[in-house]
Amino acid sequence: MTVTEARAPWGARAVPYLPLGLIAAMGATLAYIVRLPCRTGGWNDQVATYTNFCYTDIYPLYFDRALATQNPYFADVPFDKQVEYPVVLGEVMQVLSWISRWLESDQVAQAVRFYDLTVILLGICLVAGVLLMAAVAGPSRRWDALWYAISPAVVLAAYINWDLVAGALSMGMLLAWKQRRQGLAGVLLGLAIATKFYPLMFVGALFLLTLRTARWRPFLVTMGWAAGAWIVVNAPFMIFAWDGWRRFYVFSQERGVDWGSPWLFFQHKGWPVLGEADVTTLGMVSLLVLCVGIAVLTLAAPRRPRLAQICFLALAAFMMTNKVWSPQFVLWLVPFAVLARPNWKPLALWQFAEMWYFVAIWLYLLSQPPLERADLGIGDDTYFTAVWGRVITIAIMMAFVVRDILRPDKDVVRQTGVDDQVGGVFDDAPDRFTLASVFR
Repeated sequence: MTVTEARAPWGARAVPYLPLGLIAAMGATLAYIVRLPCRTGGWNDQVATYTNFCYTDIYPLYFDRALATQNPYFADVPFDKQVEYPVVLGEVMQVLSWISRWLESDQVAQAVRFYDLTVILLGICLVAGVLLMAAVAGPSRRWDALWYAISPAVVLAAYINWDLVAGALSMGMLLAWKQRRQGLAGVLLGLAIATKFYPLMFVGALFLLTLRTARWRPFLVTMGWAAGAWIVVNAPFMIFAWDGWRRFYVFSQERGVDWGSPWLFFQHKGWPVLGEADVTTLGMVSLLVLCVGIAVLTLAAPRRPRLAQICFLALAAFMMTNKVWSPQFVLWLVPFAVLARPNWKPLALWQFAEMWYFVAIWLYLLSQPPLERADLGIGDDTYFTAVWGRVITIAIMMAFVVRDILRPDKDVVRQTGVDDQVGGVFDDAPDRFTLASVFR
């Protein structure tokens, strides 16, 4: 932060963020409008839900996870009916279900109220995430946050699940790290991991850049606070509701290949090895190979990569090798893709692929059992074009980011004279360890 910015009154510093906040609120409102066909009763008819492209997990899980009568993790239900999310999301669901029960006596009315309250919370998280992203990007690239505020893929996917909560926490973590507030960054990282598991990939990004710069104390402080925050929110459930708490981890381990994953294509087509081997093992090995490649790139690049670039590559690798790739996962990647490489052409191409997948998955489900409405849906080959559209467009963005890392003069962020707007202690830090120094 410059001296001029530090001395500016709070109100003056907040003014540039007001339009972004309003546009993000408009994006949140549009996301609500997209789901109005379901909100007005369509979600009680599965065909109508898919043909109106308004599916959400929020309403059906109110009934299917016993939120109407019991509390997550402590519910006396079969193991496969326990809430399959980490504890922060489970507690968000619990608090909102309490409020819904207090406001309404009828269970159907409670579920609708639960949906509305959840949407309000997620809309607030979207606005907060956009404002935090703008602060992370810095004055010269503040408007890049519009991609997160109102891009079509974000609007379409915003209220499928609770992912925007983790998005706001992740952006808060990045801003705290940028401001060199390692304790706060650690707490927010720990809470983010206890909300959705994907922020765990950012630990690897921080570690690699720490290894290159030898800024160990900030890294260790952050990791200590992250571990502490994660333990604080998880320990009560581990002690008093073990079965409910471990449901997420068992589910993640045991679930098979699911919608959106490239592994589903290989299985469906019967490819040797890729379509026959255990998907959990394939995914972990593939992710490990990609992470090793990212590590080599980070330590061998002629100039230290930016933190957002490594976070993006790690998160994209995680998504591409996962057993499931739900439509809402686009919310994970948008802010990091934009921070890593704010070039509109590949971003627009990827957004188009995400929108095509959003349409394709619901049309494909129409043609699958139990509905089997081939007259309304699409077939296997058409669906898999959407699956590979996402894979290919994200791979293109990853290739451009790798090119920017190997040729820093091509990095549009660094062309403005910035070293690492998200880097915090890494910003302008000299190299202490590179692969070149090992063989020197």
